[in-house]
Amino acid sequence: VYMSRFQELKDLIGTFEKDFIKFYDKGNKSAGTRVRKSMNDLKRKAQEIRKEVQEIKAQAKEQKP
Repeated sequence: VYMSRFQELKDLIGTFEKDFIKFYDKGNKSAGTRVRKSMNDLKRKAQEIRKEVQEIKAQAKEQKP
């Protein structure tokens, strides 16, 4: 399961590259808007994974004698 979550993050980050280049190297303001949106998507995905990790930890704690 962890590899699929890790791969999700890698794939998501990979989709940002073109807009990062357009904004930082070429000064394209529209790309900057997309970069901000992408960062928000990444934040949501990170929060989702953090929540999942916490749930798994809580389940493991409950199963211990």
